[in-house]
Amino acid sequence: MLSAGDAALLEQYMTQLRPSVVEGELLDLPALFGGDAPVHLEIGFGAGEHLAGLAARHPDEHFLGCEPFIDGVGRLLRLVDADALTNIRIWDDDARLLLDVLPDACLSSAYILFPDPWPKTRHHKRRIVNHALLDALSRVLMPGGKLMLATDHRGYASWMLQHLLMREDFVWMAERATDFLSAPAGWVETRYQQKTTAQGRWPLFLVSVKK
Repeated sequence: MLSAGDAALLEQYMTQLRPSVVEGELLDLPALFGGDAPVHLEIGFGAGEHLAGLAARHPDEHFLGCEPFIDGVGRLLRLVDADALTNIRIWDDDARLLLDVLPDACLSSAYILFPDPWPKTRHHKRRIVNHALLDALSRVLMPGGKLMLATDHRGYASWMLQHLLMREDFVWMAERATDFLSAPAGWVETRYQQKTTAQGRWPLFLVSVKK
C-alpha cells in the first residue's frame, strides 16, 4: 500500500512523466523528453536507485524506466523529487507494451537488472528474458547499443547467456571468465545488489552489443 507521501508524488508527477501511448502510433521521444539526446531504457527498475543514479550522473541524456509495481514507482519518484531529476520518464505497465511503440534503433542502451528468476522449471516460460523480448530489444537498440543484464541466480544467468549466444544480432562482450563478476564501467549499485552480495550470492553481469 502506498504511503500518503508517495500517493501525493504520483499525483504530482505521473501525468507529466508517463508516456502517452496510442496503439499503432510510435512514440515521439524528443517530444516526450523535450529535446533530442541519447535515450536509455531500464526494464523493471525496482526501487529506482540505478535509473535515478544514471540520470543524475548524465543530466544531458534521457532515461526511460518501466516498472509495473506501484511501490517501486513511488520510490523512484522520491528520488526524482529529491534530486530534481528532469530527464526521467516512467512507464508503469508491462514493458512489452512500451517496446511495441518505440521507434526503430532509438535506444543507446537497455538494462534488465535482477529480474525474477522464476526458478521452477514449469515457470521458466514467465522469465522476461526470452527470444520474443530480445527480438523487441534488437529492433529498438541502435547498432552498437548495449544490452546489460544482471542476475544473482546462476540458473537464470545460464538461461540468459544461452539465449544471447543463439542469436546473430547481439555480440557478447566478455573476454575472460571473470568478466561475469565485473560490473560495467559507471555502474550504479542498488540496495538489492548490496543485500544479495552480503548474503553470499554474487551478481553476474552479461553485457552484449547490438550488431
